[in-house]
Amino acid sequence: MLNASDLIAEYEKTGTLEALPIGHFIDGSFTQPAHNGTMESYDPGRGKAFARFTAGTEEDVDEAVRSSKSAFEASWRDVAPVERARILQRASALILDNQDLLAVVETLDSGKPLQEAYGDVRGAARTFEYYAGACDKLQGDSFPLGPDYIGYTIHEPVGVTAHIIPWNFPISTAARGFAPALAAGCTVVAKPAEQTPFTALLLARLLHDAGLPAGVCNVVTGTGTAVGAPLTRHSDIDHITFTGSVQTGRTVMKTAADDVTRVVLELGGKSPVVVLKDCDKEQALNGVLGAIFENAGQICSAGSRLVIERSIHDEFVGELVSRTRALQLGHGLAKPDVGPVNSAEHLAKIEGFLERAKARGANILTGGSVTSDPATGNGWFFEPTIVDAVPVKDELAQEEIFGPVLTIQIADDADDALRIANDCQYGLVAGIYTSDFAKAHQLARKIDAGQIYINEYFAGGIEVPFGGNKKSGFGREKGLEGLLSYCKTKSIAARIA
Repeated sequence: MLNASDLIAEYEKTGTLEALPIGHFIDGSFTQPAHNGTMESYDPGRGKAFARFTAGTEEDVDEAVRSSKSAFEASWRDVAPVERARILQRASALILDNQDLLAVVETLDSGKPLQEAYGDVRGAARTFEYYAGACDKLQGDSFPLGPDYIGYTIHEPVGVTAHIIPWNFPISTAARGFAPALAAGCTVVAKPAEQTPFTALLLARLLHDAGLPAGVCNVVTGTGTAVGAPLTRHSDIDHITFTGSVQTGRTVMKTAADDVTRVVLELGGKSPVVVLKDCDKEQALNGVLGAIFENAGQICSAGSRLVIERSIHDEFVGELVSRTRALQLGHGLAKPDVGPVNSAEHLAKIEGFLERAKARGANILTGGSVTSDPATGNGWFFEPTIVDAVPVKDELAQEEIFGPVLTIQIADDADDALRIANDCQYGLVAGIYTSDFAKAHQLARKIDAGQIYINEYFAGGIEVPFGGNKKSGFGREKGLEGLLSYCKTKSIAARIA
């Protein structure tokens, strides 16, 4: 197996990696289409290209969907659940065996610190392990219809599923869609983000190596226009799982309506972290920092709004600013506290939010500007930023910045914190820090969000259903509820007397 130190040394010497896949992964192997078009993939930490990958077309999508439909109808839906479980379990082990390669590639493609990439890879392995255990436990119900009848339900795989994977958590999001779909007996056609194509391709190969039949998991790379759009409108797609922006999610939903295709949408977030005066302050400080600065704030569920009681505001925020200023920026392979943002275009978007805020007279306590890797002067970086006392209707409090920018909103008490937390178009997750457990659960019931964290942000794991309310989307991934997203329930009633 390739180890991280050798991979990093190879990259430092050559500017690329020999182990990167070439072509789409279709029907059990990497294939290079006749048109042979390619695109560049960029290392955000350097701000320069490090590899090329295949730029797919509608014809490539057609080939991948045909392959997956054939594999579904000919074999995969009828494979015994216990055998599906064994394949997914072997895939989990192979991910761990190859974690150095996957983590280094994830860092180069997305920019995130290497230690975070390792966490994502291990989480992907755990996802396949979890759904391996669920394959042979997907059982229906029976109905009490009386002595003359028998009634029951069965869960059938929905069919060929399309997965549109975002650039911020490429392998994590791929795994949380692929694993339950495969466990349910569905086949997969995936389109990774054009900024981060490689780990989805590597994952598809590992699944095949684990015993997945050819065609059951296909990956086509390219742009949203050339690959994503024809995939989501394809008449042989039975389900779409999309993670991305609200704007693109609307388009996917409208497209799916033409063929009445099922969808799960995980869209944006502007999640509040409610910190009350009776919290464990050290616990809350660590939680708030991680909630917004992990992956440079490029997380749909990032805790991007700190809603804090007025009585502890000054002391808490003062310490928070001090710790934020101490964070070290750098290239992801150097394992910094905060890495770059994913692209020059996204960096400009973040900068635009802050420049408009400055023009409005925003109280920026720290950060607020574009910067670079202190070691090289290169890369797409934005300073870890805290903006204080932001009005509820300000765009910094309402719009998803998707960067290392924390907005502070001041509440008079817990009831006021609840009002502020809910005064937003999004409802993905929320955090609560308080030592009053009854109060925590009262707030958890009343905050309109799909998932609530109490006294630890990002608590839980693959076992916990995840998804949003309001403009954060609908449907749930992860947990057993995520498995049911890839099933259609059939009811059967029979007269037996």
